[in-house]
Amino acid sequence: MSRTVVLVDAVRTPFGKAGGMYAGTRADDLMVRAIRGLLDRNPKVEHSAIDDVAIAAATQTGDQGMNIGRSATLLAGLPNTVPGYSIDRWCAGALTAVTTIAGAISFGSNDIAIAGGVEHMGNHPMGELMDPNPRYLAEKIVEQDALAMGSTAERLHDRFPTITKERADKYALNSQIKTAKAYEAGLIQRDLIPMAARNAELGWTIATVDEAPRPTTTMDGLAGLKTPFRPAGRVTAGNSSGLNDGATAALLASEDKAKELGLSIKARLVTYAFAGVEPEVMGFGPVPSTIKALKQAGLSIKDIGLFEINEAQDDDARVNPFGGAIAVGHPLASSGVRLMLNLARSFEDHPEARYGLTTMCIGLGMGGSVIWENPHFNGQVK
Repeated sequence: MSRTVVLVDAVRTPFGKAGGMYAGTRADDLMVRAIRGLLDRNPKVEHSAIDDVAIAAATQTGDQGMNIGRSATLLAGLPNTVPGYSIDRWCAGALTAVTTIAGAISFGSNDIAIAGGVEHMGNHPMGELMDPNPRYLAEKIVEQDALAMGSTAERLHDRFPTITKERADKYALNSQIKTAKAYEAGLIQRDLIPMAARNAELGWTIATVDEAPRPTTTMDGLAGLKTPFRPAGRVTAGNSSGLNDGATAALLASEDKAKELGLSIKARLVTYAFAGVEPEVMGFGPVPSTIKALKQAGLSIKDIGLFEINEAQDDDARVNPFGGAIAVGHPLASSGVRLMLNLARSFEDHPEARYGLTTMCIGLGMGGSVIWENPHFNGQVK
């Protein structure tokens, strides 16, 4: 038995800078707020009817440990009959939580479930408590800098020399501009769940917007930044995503169950795929995973009308219309759902686009891609 899986809704907390507005906030509290906000927006869903909760975190210790999926489920006030589990595929954690839950729904073991992710990079710096096996280097399985994201980006510049530093800076500027315009139009705020945050100096406040965007960014400013990963390199703090804190949550269901409950249908899942690449150029991962997903769906890249890529070297209006991770940030395991909620909003605005793609690269050499169908498609492809 195979059933159509739909995205009913998705939300996120505002993303903070590591060491910034969420410095006094626990990661599990961020996740709890996202889950509660998601359920508050969907009052037709009985909490006891939720079949499962899958939550991702790249670092699963401390306030992101203790089986964050089950822990956040209980802390969010769901009945103790609702199970939960944890997912880890580094940057694609939330994306994998969605595809794992989708598989269970398609198979028929779930009808409606929650998937999401959280990362508090202020509490858990990237690589915290990791102990790479010495065979990696001794047997030259990977290069020494394969776990340094900035270094892998420099290697991509080497492999694709047409992606110059100026082009990367231009894209980074465009990401900031797109995000600023989306904020001005109120397009991003509608899917943000306000989050209480405590500052040691200022006390309690309510976070309602992302902390990371830099709307005053200029090309001259970007050109003058240091290249920390290589002398005279191309990767800077300005054309990279930052270190961030945040949580995301998505509600998924079979299409039949969504219709039975009178729920919204924001996107239909067509297929998904993951693929591996050389860890030293992990940023290339979305290419083979997208090719694989397109083949499974019987589609070509020309059939994709909208794209949400965590970040990409492309100024096409179909790509990241609300900006990307360079502007809003990349709290590792949470970002996949951000891509999906943005794509769902773009589907509403573009009924001429039948299919959309959410994709991202993954540390240690992987890519993940999900193809979605637009429920608002009007059959008039431009």
